Amino acid sequence: MSATIQNPILRGFNPDPSIIRVGEDYYIATSTFEWFPGVQIHHSKDLKNWKVIAHPLNRLSQLDLKGNPDSCGVWAPCLSYDNGIFYLVYSNVRSFDGVWKDTPNYLVTTNDITGEWSDPVYLSSRGFDGSMFHDHDGKKYFLNMLVDHRKNKLFGGIELQEYDPLQKKLVGEVHYLHSGSSLGCTEGPHIFKKEEYYYLLLAEGGTEYGHAASIARSKSVLGPYDEFHPNTAIITCASDPSYDLQKSGHGDFVETSDGRWYFVFLVGRPLSKLGRCILGRETAIEEIVWKEDGWPYLKSESTLPRLEVPVPEVEEFSLEDASVRYDFNTEEVSIDFQTLRIPIDENWLSLKERKGFLRLKGKESLTSTHTQAMLARRVQHFKTEASTMIEFDPGDILEMAGLVFYYNTGYYHYLHVTSNYNGTKKLLRIISADHFEMSEQQQEIDITGQDKIILKGVLDHDQLQFYYRISDETNFYPIGETLDASILSDDYVRERDERYRPAFTGMFVGMCCQDLSYNKKHADFDWFEYKEIH
Repeated sequence: MSATIQNPILRGFNPDPSIIRVGEDYYIATSTFEWFPGVQIHHSKDLKNWKVIAHPLNRLSQLDLKGNPDSCGVWAPCLSYDNGIFYLVYSNVRSFDGVWKDTPNYLVTTNDITGEWSDPVYLSSRGFDGSMFHDHDGKKYFLNMLVDHRKNKLFGGIELQEYDPLQKKLVGEVHYLHSGSSLGCTEGPHIFKKEEYYYLLLAEGGTEYGHAASIARSKSVLGPYDEFHPNTAIITCASDPSYDLQKSGHGDFVETSDGRWYFVFLVGRPLSKLGRCILGRETAIEEIVWKEDGWPYLKSESTLPRLEVPVPEVEEFSLEDASVRYDFNTEEVSIDFQTLRIPIDENWLSLKERKGFLRLKGKESLTSTHTQAMLARRVQHFKTEASTMIEFDPGDILEMAGLVFYYNTGYYHYLHVTSNYNGTKKLLRIISADHFEMSEQQQEIDITGQDKIILKGVLDHDQLQFYYRISDETNFYPIGETLDASILSDDYVRERDERYRPAFTGMFVGMCCQDLSYNKKHADFDWFEYKEIH
């Protein structure tokens, strides 16, 4: 008997997976970019069912994202484990434009993966996608891709330097390991050892439709890694643009307790052939087999990841339904939610000031990279319904609160409660942003005198329709025209820009509040509900 894993295993924006096994437990860390707290850690016992259990970078001493550009921040974390200690390496990318990239890398540790992690140890700023390798002789090494500004080429190859855990710093010579294969854009390095070889796993080909993972090997950890896999890429979807899974590449290997090997890696699911991936970059899994030549291959005998992966029958641990209602009856925010760049504090978010309500205190605009009052969760399904009940008493046009489907500061759809200029009318309006160009739906609804309003958005692949309902009524009414949800995707953001922009995240939906006058007017949300539509 065997079970089947359906790909992807981590749905919605969850890219750049790094996986480990500790006993019978598996953990995957994924990138979070400008969303706070930093890094999602997912747990499983069966490789099929996964649950987010921790956001380890949850205080400013570990992660300061304020002012970071869109899709910068936490790139490609690496989770590892050695002698009872969990290690997490991460980049906090601070800039993107121009020939230089500011990419400080840090290390935090803990002996309890769901507990408190240490303050960070600074490693270096030579590149991004850092990872830690624990060798069998007890030595530890830090790897990164080198940011090379010469001729504006960015991808300068892979470096390695020893890490001294007693001194808590990098020591000794920086070793240049490899410039990568002919696929180019070499990044995301991981080293692991099997028998006599050290294997250098790489992400290559760029993170879009030409993405791939390749692997080289050496008999010394210091290289040279001049022997590449016979196929160069061990996984890629570039040869089949019609396949349901695309962009397969950046990933990591794990060995099970019974000696099987698996590969987790990022993928995208486009709405059409080479189209837009509104759910962002997700994480999938494949089984690896080792052949007589000493190289790993996908068990499918292809470079394409399978949509369904058979696994030996194991006792599964069940997960909650994808549909969930948040009633804000506790003093802690659900782990499903994240904020933009800043940690939660009572200056802008409170679950205590009005029991049973989430209170957001209006801060800066949706284009701010500093202080936004937004609480949102990933959109993880192509057909989704999100709704919330809001109480808000705006005094003028600069006070707004409501329900937002958000990609980044330049791309979103926002149904909100606001006012006319002198505060005599309470209005429902829709603002959309496309490449920072604002458009407003002509229809606006006068809800003067109504205290409680329910806002709803229904997503169906590339279409988004907003609705509203007065709380004591039973019927929802549509507001505005059907909106193009596909603009909330990496692919569209890059289409709209003449120069290459960092666009690596995914669609979120949530609640927000702006007070562009005095940064203090609050909105109260009674509940928030997310439903997968079947």
